[in-house]
Parts: sequence; structure tokens; C-alpha cells
Amino acid sequence: MLGFKSFLSRTRRIKKKSRNKRKLISQFAFGEQNCISHKNELPDREEVIEDTEEGFGLKSSAPSHTYGVQPLGNLYFNPGSINSRDTGLGNLHTLSDELVLEILGLLDATNLGVLATVSKSFYVFTNQEPIWRNLVLENLCDGFRYNGSWKSTYIGAYYPSFDISNITVQHLKVRDFYSDYLFQSWLCANLEMKPEWLVRDNIVRKKGISVEEFVKNFEEPNKPVLLEGCLDNWDALKNWDRDYLVQLCGDIKFSVGPVEMRLEDYFGYSDQVREERPLYLFDPKFAEKVPNLGSQYEVPAYFQEDLFGVLGEERPDYRWIIIGPAGSGSSFHVDPNSTSAWNAVIKGSKKWVLFPPDVIPPGVHPSPDGAEVASPVSIIEWFMNFYGETKSWKKKPIECICKAGEVVFVPNGWWHLVINLEESIAITQNYASRRNLLNVLDFLKRPNASILVSGTRDRVNLYEKFKNAVEDSFPGIIDELTQKEEKKIQQKKLSFWDSVTDSKVGAFKFSF
Repeated sequence: MLGFKSFLSRTRRIKKKSRNKRKLISQFAFGEQNCISHKNELPDREEVIEDTEEGFGLKSSAPSHTYGVQPLGNLYFNPGSINSRDTGLGNLHTLSDELVLEILGLLDATNLGVLATVSKSFYVFTNQEPIWRNLVLENLCDGFRYNGSWKSTYIGAYYPSFDISNITVQHLKVRDFYSDYLFQSWLCANLEMKPEWLVRDNIVRKKGISVEEFVKNFEEPNKPVLLEGCLDNWDALKNWDRDYLVQLCGDIKFSVGPVEMRLEDYFGYSDQVREERPLYLFDPKFAEKVPNLGSQYEVPAYFQEDLFGVLGEERPDYRWIIIGPAGSGSSFHVDPNSTSAWNAVIKGSKKWVLFPPDVIPPGVHPSPDGAEVASPVSIIEWFMNFYGETKSWKKKPIECICKAGEVVFVPNGWWHLVINLEESIAITQNYASRRNLLNVLDFLKRPNASILVSGTRDRVNLYEKFKNAVEDSFPGIIDELTQKEEKKIQQKKLSFWDSVTDSKVGAFKFSF
């Protein structure tokens, strides 16, 4: 076999009205950049995958496959083989794997267990981790203790007397089961980040600059920058490790996707999990829950003007503590309410990829009104299938690796993706200064603001509340900024991408 290798590129559509219900949209993508190279054939999960220039390497901790699922391409190199996936599904074999899983996701645990005995194919489908993950997250909203797999976690919670070792150790291996969709999910969960995905580091880095210089050179022209040395006086930078946070927070629960978890339980989960999209601890009320957390950091001088503060307790969510294992992160998005943001790494390191507002990242498809975004299911999948395209782009993305003690400034409207390269702890805040106040007001008064606005219960009236509060606190500021903006529009300036080329921006500063 000399070249034909295919994997499934899956996309998702995220509806802001319902974070927990996500519609997955799948499509096939063929290309050499999506290949795994090994002995001139597509590998199954037990084979050693060599890390070549065209291929990908597995993590050293990657488990051997459980059910024997192989990529569909392998079927064409086994003459006479019949896909047991199809024979086991019967008349349902015409349905896509995604649709089969979506239908099975409507069943409860008991019916899934019964259906698993119908055929080997149903056994494989009904034991897929995403199905059991959804059952756990929908039914155990007050938290859970992860027990090695989502299925064993669910059974352990509802049937504590059951010996879960029976389901975590013994698995039926199915021969000749071919599925790109199921294989890719496993693959994305176990791939290492390729070195070439980490090499480009072209963000501007600054240390010790004045607030005036930051405003003039970055905030006003809406350019990203990585700031060094401005967290040195944070107690969080010295104190926040696992043991300290677990002891400090005790039984306080934090937001982890749709559930609430104690830090100790979340760290137990993150130590064991090997999945495509690890759960991310992302809590907007951490400082209210544990005031000592909020007192151990301070907003860097560059970001202290935050006009949303005039709303007091009615302001939208604006600050979060973020904790996640390697591989966790945020897929491409634009920050809420047209705000700008800063993200400070306290422990670990993060890979950032940013595109300006007028450049939609490859593989990302926002709806015309901005209410929905279709993108690859996981961050790793985006790197596998789309990152290579940016090499030939004139307007290359801004990239960097942000390490502990460093801060990334994310200008309003910029698309960005973030993936943790190791277990990481960070603080991020969104804010509205006078430099992007008009953008925020325009966003809040859009016709579909009730769908687009986030982080507040009163989406409909936020525009009027915010505008009136700003005018009361800073009389005439909106008119002044409007006049200034009109003058800017009349002046033609070179864009950032025309004035700066990738080769002039900076050099790679991080190594492994």
C-alpha cells in the first residue's frame, strides 16, 4: 500500500442556546496529511505507530485497543474480509456510525446493557465511552469519582456493590470491525502533539513595557502580545499546586462542563482519563466560592480599566480559574460579548493559535449570524487535518507557547484555540476598556443579542443597562469615542498582516 490512507474528519455545531446538546456533523476527508505511517499499511490499535514526517506518534501511555476497531482503509487490504460492523448491525448498517451512536445515546444504561448482547457489533457500539460519559454527566450533576472508564464510573455510582473490575479488565475483542469514526476518536485521544505543531512561535513578546506602550502598540491596533514578568508578585504563582489547592478548597465544588466537582475528584479524573476531549475545569465563580483564591492574584496594570465594572453584580461572567490535563483546552472560538481578554498561566504550559477577526480558521464554519460554529470535534483533530494548510497562507496565524508566569493578550474578535501541553492551571479575565467599548455596545444591541450575549441572565436588556451605566459614570465618553472612530475610518492604514511578515516577528523560544 503506497499512499491511500483515510480518516474521518468530524465537525461539530455548537449552539449557544444549549451548551450540553451538541450536534456532531461528520464528513470524510482524504489526504496525506491525515495519514499514520507504519509498514506500508493502515495500523490497527495494537501496532506501533512510528513518528515520521508524514505520520503521527502515540503517547507512551497509550493503551492497546479494547475492541479491535480498525480504520476503514484496512478493509481494502484484507481480501475476502467482511466488515463485522455491518453484519452485526443488520438493516441498521446503512446508518452512519455517528447516527448509530446518537440513537444509542437515547437509551438508558439498562437497555444499553441488553443491546450489547445482541451482536458483537452492538457490543462495540454500546460500550463506546462517549455514550457512558453523557450518562454520567447528565445524571451525576453533583459530581462523581472517576473509575478508569465512564461505564465503570456510572455503574460504580448506581451499583456500588457491583465488582467493576469485571468491566474494566475483561473486554470482548471483535475481529474485522472497521470504522473510521470510532477509530479516529481513539486515535485523537492517544496522539502526541507533533513537534512541527509546536515550532512556530511568532507572537510579539514584551517585558516591562509601560501601560501607555501596551495601549498604543497592542490594544488600540488590536494585536496580540505575550507579556512576561507581570505575574511575579502573585501569591498564586508561588502557592498554587495540587496539594495547596485541594487543601484550601476542601469540599467546595467547581464547574467542570455541566457538572460540579471537588478539586480532589477532578484531579483523580484527570490522572486516569485518556479521551479525545478531556473535561475542563472552567469556573466563573471561583473567587466567590473561595475568596482566598481571588485574593492571591491581581489584574496586571495593562488590563485594569474594565468598564463592565460599572454594572457591579449585574455584570456578565468575566473571570475564570482554568484547570486541565494535557490535551484539554478550548477549540476555536471568539471571546464572548466582543470583549478582549488576558490569560495568565500559573502552572504548566499552553499552545496558542490565533487568527484575526477577518480570517476564519480552516475547518471552522461559523453561521452567518454568529450563533453557531461548526468545527472539528477535538483540538487534536484540527491539528491533524487543518493545521498544515496554514503553512502556505500569506496571513499565517499568530502562535506561541505560553509558560508559567506569562500572559497572553487576546484582542476582541480574534479566533483562538488553546491546548494544554501538560497539566495546567490558569486565570483568565474578559474586559471592556474604552478601546473596545464601541465594539461591545454594537455587539450587545444586535438583533439576535438574546442568543449571542452570554454570561448573564438578562441578555435582552444588557445593552441598555450597560450603556446607561457607562454614561452615568463617564459622561460623554461614548460620543467622544464615536467621533474618534469616525476619524480613524477616514484614514487608510496598512493592516497588521501587510506590515508584518511571519519571518520578521520572532524566534522559537521553547524547547522540550
